[in-house]
Amino acid sequence: MTLPRSAADVLAGHVLFEIEAIDRMYLNLYQPRLQHGAGIAAFFVGHRGHRFASSALMAPMTAAFTADIDHFIAARGLDLVRFARGQRKDDLTREYLRRADLDARGLVPAQVLYAGVAQEKQRVFRTSKRRNPVTGATYPWLVPGSGVVNQYYFYCVDEEFGPVCVKFSGYFPYTGRLYLLTELRGVSSQFRGQVPVRVATVPAHDRIRGTVTESGGAGGASARFAGGDRGAVRAFPAA
Repeated sequence: MTLPRSAADVLAGHVLFEIEAIDRMYLNLYQPRLQHGAGIAAFFVGHRGHRFASSALMAPMTAAFTADIDHFIAARGLDLVRFARGQRKDDLTREYLRRADLDARGLVPAQVLYAGVAQEKQRVFRTSKRRNPVTGATYPWLVPGSGVVNQYYFYCVDEEFGPVCVKFSGYFPYTGRLYLLTELRGVSSQFRGQVPVRVATVPAHDRIRGTVTESGGAGGASARFAGGDRGAVRAFPAA
């Protein structure tokens, strides 16, 4: 009698070794006090000395921040790619890695490969007019909403971690995210193994969450280990 066999049963007799590891993870970089209206109001009134907190006060900060980004890109002669809707950023990064110059060791040295910008929806705060029920006087009030704003991407190579991406929001409070793009390692010589095997990746849907570090006090920021996709890598004899 012949029993039905699953793909896992068929592959089990041919696996040379199996490794389970995180193939991508990221860190959220943000100032916790600026994630809610009361904290933003305290920043503009208590810290910056304005009479009222208003979203109009964010515009000069945004202009200065984006000007610094433009200067950074121009001073280093980086390409600024305007990502199209649905464009795969990883595919473009692979091309930049393939074209990168190698150092004397035959490796891609630590560098910023290119910068990119895309318009994406994010949580923002806007100013709404409210009225004091006793005096009838109006006053501004910060309310959360959503808006489409520029997001800036910087794709880099780090000699320890390999390809990484640093992402910044172009709008207050300028939250950031650091990606370790470990699944892109196979496109560059220092990230490519020399084992003569065929490799098949079996994706998993596990998510890992936990705190990396958090510093308090005025101006303190948090870096939170926000997630990582885990998958098993199986190697088979080369054909």
